[in-house]
Amino acid sequence: MSFKERLNRQITQRLPLKPARSRLTSPVASITFDDFPRSSWTRGGDILAAHNTKATYYVSGGFVGGMQDGREQFTESDLVEIVEAGHEIGCHTFSHEAGPTIGSDSLMDDVERNAAFVQDILGDYVLSSFAYPYGEASPRTKRLFGDRFPTSRGIAKGVNKGLMDLSQLKAIGVEHWWWTPEYIEAAVDRAKRENGWLILFTHDVSDDPSPYGATPRMLEHALGAIRRAGIDILPVKHALARTVFDEPLTP
Repeated sequence: MSFKERLNRQITQRLPLKPARSRLTSPVASITFDDFPRSSWTRGGDILAAHNTKATYYVSGGFVGGMQDGREQFTESDLVEIVEAGHEIGCHTFSHEAGPTIGSDSLMDDVERNAAFVQDILGDYVLSSFAYPYGEASPRTKRLFGDRFPTSRGIAKGVNKGLMDLSQLKAIGVEHWWWTPEYIEAAVDRAKRENGWLILFTHDVSDDPSPYGATPRMLEHALGAIRRAGIDILPVKHALARTVFDEPLTP
């Protein structure tokens, strides 16, 4: 990463463009899947069901029915099943390109194309949660997506607490390339101690995951740690309602 890129990342993360004060009196957690590979539903969905957990799946419509990095991607019927099971569908843009490299008008067109793609399948379904492709954001894209969506999730590590930035929510990756049980447990402990909002993200779920995916054991461990801590797990849009508006909204 160049000096310019590092500087942009630091400025972006430290510049809150959509501040909101947490009103949590007890911690909350969200489980999220990006892109999303089909195994995050066909394998991950069973694990979520076993833990009575609803998640957020961030969809990029351009990936439907295809292959990415050797991984089968979601199908249209998967989207229907996910919503019928009570999970949330969020926006990850249609083309899954890094936002800072794309013009504002093109980005907004791509977001609207993704919304139309989802509505063609799910009817009058509103995408209210956003995640940056590759986690890449800039002050410009934070403003754009912050105006378009109630929340935008990044990949900067941390627990959301106190004065949060809804245009770049922090998250913790459950990713094979760096994952350790201890790190996840420490994040859960911090969320409980600080009455924070812990957001976890991953991609595929398989016995042989990509570097950015999780094994079933990894996902089981994360869910188990959260449940043992007595933390409620909610989709992002429901967690937002509880965190910012103090509404007891559940899926």
